[in-house]
Amino acid sequence: MSARRQEVDPELYSEARSAIRGQLEASVNEIDAQELVCEELYQRFEHYSWVGIYVVEGDELVLSAWAGEEETEHTTIKVGEGICGLAAATGRTEIVPDVTEREEFIACFPSTRSEIVVPILGPDGVLGEIDIDSDDLDAFDDRDRSLLEDVAARLARVMTGGV
Repeated sequence: MSARRQEVDPELYSEARSAIRGQLEASVNEIDAQELVCEELYQRFEHYSWVGIYVVEGDELVLSAWAGEEETEHTTIKVGEGICGLAAATGRTEIVPDVTEREEFIACFPSTRSEIVVPILGPDGVLGEIDIDSDDLDAFDDRDRSLLEDVAARLARVMTGGV
């Protein structure tokens, strides 16, 4: 059984928010912005075992950028399926403290114990989402949600040309 996540210095969240904000303001295009966000989050937070960004293409989510040990085999997910598909369908952040308690969970990695999925909302609906897996149980809290929802809003501006 995996341990629960270690305490995270609250200052790390504000540092990450500032760094990502500045880098997104300077980013050239949405692919660069998505890759930057994935790498920045993965490098800054030990409890983020894998970070991915999926974009909505029709009725599917397509993996656009990621950071972690390896790419997931789930590079395409139907909207409405799994935790990722649920967040895309509802436009709401999903936090799963223990993935074994959610039968709709689609396992990207056998080591994943918890997940947070944050939709990237545009003026006409969900553009994509930030998907983060953790090897720790109950890894995500309101600080993660707040940071990631802010990052998602900034990514939405890049993706819609409104930086």
